[in-house]
Amino acid sequence: MKQHILPAVRLTLVTLVFFSGIYTIIILGIAQITPFEGRGEVIEAGGQKYYTNVGQKFTEDKYFSSRPSAVDYNAAGSGGSNKGPSNAEYLAVVQARIDTFLVRNPGVKKTQIPVELVTASGSGLDPDISPKAALVQVERIAKVRNLPADKVGDLVESNIQGPLLGLFGPSKINVLKLNIALDQLK
Repeated sequence: MKQHILPAVRLTLVTLVFFSGIYTIIILGIAQITPFEGRGEVIEAGGQKYYTNVGQKFTEDKYFSSRPSAVDYNAAGSGGSNKGPSNAEYLAVVQARIDTFLVRNPGVKKTQIPVELVTASGSGLDPDISPKAALVQVERIAKVRNLPADKVGDLVESNIQGPLLGLFGPSKINVLKLNIALDQLK
Protein backbone atom coordinates (compact mmCIF):
# COMPACT_ATOMS: atom_id res chain seq x y z
CA MET A 1 0.00 0.00 0.00
CA LYS A 2 2.93 2.31 0.78
CA GLN A 3 4.04 1.72 -2.79
CA HIS A 4 0.92 3.42 -4.16
CA ILE A 5 0.23 6.15 -1.60
CA LEU A 6 3.60 7.94 -1.72
CA PRO A 7 3.66 8.33 -5.55
CA ALA A 8 0.05 9.52 -5.45
CA VAL A 9 0.86 12.14 -2.80
CA ARG A 10 3.93 13.29 -4.76
CA LEU A 11 1.93 13.52 -7.98
CA THR A 12 -0.75 15.52 -6.17
CA LEU A 13 1.85 17.97 -4.80
CA VAL A 14 3.57 18.35 -8.17
CA THR A 15 0.29 19.05 -10.00
CA LEU A 16 -0.79 21.44 -7.25
CA VAL A 17 2.42 23.45 -7.58
CA PHE A 18 2.30 23.36 -11.38
CA PHE A 19 -1.36 24.33 -11.88
CA SER A 20 -1.65 26.86 -9.06
CA GLY A 21 1.73 28.47 -9.63
CA ILE A 22 3.72 27.80 -12.77
CA TYR A 23 0.77 27.45 -15.17
CA THR A 24 -0.89 30.56 -13.73
CA ILE A 25 2.28 32.63 -14.22
CA ILE A 26 2.63 31.37 -17.83
CA ILE A 27 -0.97 32.33 -18.67
CA LEU A 28 -0.55 35.71 -16.96
CA GLY A 29 2.60 36.31 -19.03
CA ILE A 30 0.78 35.44 -22.27
CA ALA A 31 -2.10 37.76 -21.28
CA GLN A 32 0.34 40.66 -20.82
CA ILE A 33 1.33 40.57 -24.50
CA THR A 34 -2.28 40.67 -25.75
CA PRO A 35 -3.74 44.02 -26.88
CA PHE A 36 -5.58 44.74 -23.59
CA GLU A 37 -3.17 42.92 -21.26
CA GLY A 38 -5.77 40.26 -20.42
CA ARG A 39 -8.24 42.77 -19.00
CA GLY A 40 -10.71 42.85 -21.85
CA GLU A 41 -11.55 45.78 -24.09
CA VAL A 42 -13.40 48.60 -22.32
CA ILE A 43 -15.52 51.07 -24.29
CA GLU A 44 -16.95 54.29 -22.92
CA ALA A 45 -20.29 55.41 -24.33
CA GLY A 46 -22.89 57.73 -22.87
CA GLY A 47 -20.83 58.24 -19.73
CA GLN A 48 -20.73 54.51 -18.94
CA LYS A 49 -18.01 51.88 -19.32
CA TYR A 50 -18.76 48.58 -21.05
CA TYR A 51 -16.69 45.44 -21.56
CA THR A 52 -16.87 44.22 -25.13
CA ASN A 53 -16.29 40.61 -24.12
CA VAL A 54 -19.48 40.45 -22.02
CA GLY A 55 -22.91 40.36 -23.62
CA GLN A 56 -25.18 43.35 -23.04
CA LYS A 57 -28.97 43.49 -23.00
CA PHE A 58 -30.56 45.50 -25.82
CA THR A 59 -34.35 45.40 -25.85
CA GLU A 60 -35.30 48.59 -27.68
CA ASP A 61 -36.32 48.18 -31.33
CA LYS A 62 -33.78 50.81 -32.38
CA TYR A 63 -30.89 48.49 -31.42
CA PHE A 64 -29.60 45.17 -32.69
CA SER A 65 -30.66 42.39 -30.34
CA SER A 66 -28.04 40.38 -28.51
CA ARG A 67 -28.07 36.67 -28.06
CA PRO A 68 -30.49 35.72 -25.24
CA SER A 69 -28.94 35.08 -21.84
CA ALA A 70 -29.85 32.33 -19.40
CA VAL A 71 -28.37 34.46 -16.59
CA ASP A 72 -29.95 37.77 -17.62
CA TYR A 73 -26.54 39.15 -18.69
CA ASN A 74 -25.18 38.96 -15.13
CA ALA A 75 -21.40 38.64 -15.51
CA ALA A 76 -21.08 37.59 -11.87
CA GLY A 77 -23.06 34.42 -12.53
CA SER A 78 -22.10 33.02 -15.92
CA GLY A 79 -23.93 29.87 -16.97
CA GLY A 80 -26.38 28.20 -19.29
CA SER A 81 -29.85 26.89 -18.59
CA ASN A 82 -28.67 23.25 -18.80
CA LYS A 83 -31.97 22.30 -20.39
CA GLY A 84 -31.88 20.01 -23.39
CA PRO A 85 -33.68 20.37 -26.71
CA SER A 86 -36.39 17.94 -25.61
CA ASN A 87 -37.21 19.79 -22.37
CA ALA A 88 -40.76 21.17 -22.60
CA GLU A 89 -40.00 24.25 -20.51
CA TYR A 90 -36.97 25.07 -22.66
CA LEU A 91 -38.98 24.62 -25.86
CA ALA A 92 -41.64 26.99 -24.52
CA VAL A 93 -38.98 29.63 -23.79
CA VAL A 94 -37.51 29.29 -27.27
CA GLN A 95 -40.98 29.49 -28.85
CA ALA A 96 -41.71 32.66 -26.85
CA ARG A 97 -38.44 34.16 -28.11
CA ILE A 98 -39.38 33.24 -31.69
CA ASP A 99 -42.83 34.81 -31.30
CA THR A 100 -41.33 37.99 -29.82
CA PHE A 101 -38.78 38.22 -32.62
CA LEU A 102 -41.46 37.81 -35.28
CA VAL A 103 -43.60 40.54 -33.70
CA ARG A 104 -40.63 42.92 -33.57
CA ASN A 105 -39.52 41.99 -37.12
CA PRO A 106 -42.75 41.54 -39.13
CA GLY A 107 -41.03 41.08 -42.51
CA VAL A 108 -39.02 38.07 -41.31
CA LYS A 109 -40.21 34.48 -41.66
CA LYS A 110 -39.67 31.95 -38.89
CA THR A 111 -37.23 29.99 -41.06
CA GLN A 112 -35.06 33.09 -41.51
CA ILE A 113 -34.39 33.54 -37.79
CA PRO A 114 -30.81 32.49 -36.92
CA VAL A 115 -30.74 30.05 -34.03
CA GLU A 116 -28.49 32.27 -31.90
CA LEU A 117 -31.22 34.91 -31.67
CA VAL A 118 -33.56 32.53 -29.84
CA THR A 119 -31.18 30.29 -27.87
CA ALA A 120 -28.78 31.31 -25.09
CA SER A 121 -25.10 30.51 -25.25
CA GLY A 122 -23.40 28.15 -22.80
CA SER A 123 -22.05 31.06 -20.75
CA GLY A 124 -25.15 33.21 -21.10
CA LEU A 125 -22.84 36.16 -21.81
CA ASP A 126 -21.94 35.79 -25.49
CA PRO A 127 -21.23 39.30 -26.83
CA ASP A 128 -21.29 38.32 -30.51
CA ILE A 129 -23.82 37.34 -33.13
CA SER A 130 -23.33 36.12 -36.68
CA PRO A 131 -23.53 38.51 -39.62
CA LYS A 132 -26.74 36.72 -40.64
CA ALA A 133 -28.28 37.46 -37.22
CA ALA A 134 -27.45 41.14 -37.60
CA LEU A 135 -28.61 41.38 -41.21
CA VAL A 136 -32.03 39.87 -40.41
CA GLN A 137 -32.62 42.84 -38.05
CA VAL A 138 -31.59 45.59 -40.50
CA GLU A 139 -35.11 46.34 -41.83
CA ARG A 140 -36.54 46.87 -38.34
CA ILE A 141 -33.73 49.15 -37.24
CA ALA A 142 -33.73 51.16 -40.47
CA LYS A 143 -37.49 51.71 -40.15
CA VAL A 144 -37.38 52.72 -36.47
CA ARG A 145 -34.44 55.08 -37.00
CA ASN A 146 -35.71 56.46 -40.33
CA LEU A 147 -32.49 55.44 -42.09
CA PRO A 148 -32.00 53.76 -45.46
CA ALA A 149 -31.74 49.98 -45.01
CA ASP A 150 -28.62 49.86 -47.20
CA LYS A 151 -26.87 52.34 -44.87
CA VAL A 152 -27.63 50.17 -41.84
CA GLY A 153 -26.60 47.08 -43.83
CA ASP A 154 -23.29 48.75 -44.73
CA LEU A 155 -22.72 49.44 -41.04
CA VAL A 156 -23.26 45.76 -40.29
CA GLU A 157 -20.83 44.75 -43.06
CA SER A 158 -18.18 47.15 -41.75
CA ASN A 159 -18.42 45.62 -38.24
CA ILE A 160 -17.89 42.00 -39.26
CA GLN A 161 -14.87 40.42 -37.61
CA GLY A 162 -13.40 37.55 -39.59
CA PRO A 163 -12.22 34.27 -38.10
CA LEU A 164 -9.16 34.36 -35.84
CA LEU A 165 -6.08 34.36 -38.08
CA GLY A 166 -8.46 33.82 -40.98
CA LEU A 167 -8.86 30.18 -39.95
CA PHE A 168 -10.35 29.64 -36.52
CA GLY A 169 -14.03 30.18 -35.77
CA PRO A 170 -16.83 31.86 -37.68
CA SER A 171 -17.23 35.48 -38.72
CA LYS A 172 -18.96 37.46 -35.99
CA ILE A 173 -20.17 40.90 -34.96
CA ASN A 174 -19.83 42.38 -31.49
CA VAL A 175 -23.33 43.67 -30.69
CA LEU A 176 -22.15 46.35 -28.27
CA LYS A 177 -19.72 47.86 -30.78
CA LEU A 178 -22.34 47.65 -33.53
CA ASN A 179 -24.98 49.44 -31.44
CA ILE A 180 -22.54 52.16 -30.40
CA ALA A 181 -21.64 52.68 -34.07
CA LEU A 182 -25.37 52.71 -34.87
CA ASP A 183 -25.94 55.54 -32.37
CA GLN A 184 -23.23 57.55 -34.16
CA LEU A 185 -24.79 56.96 -37.59
CA LYS A 186 -26.66 59.92 -39.06
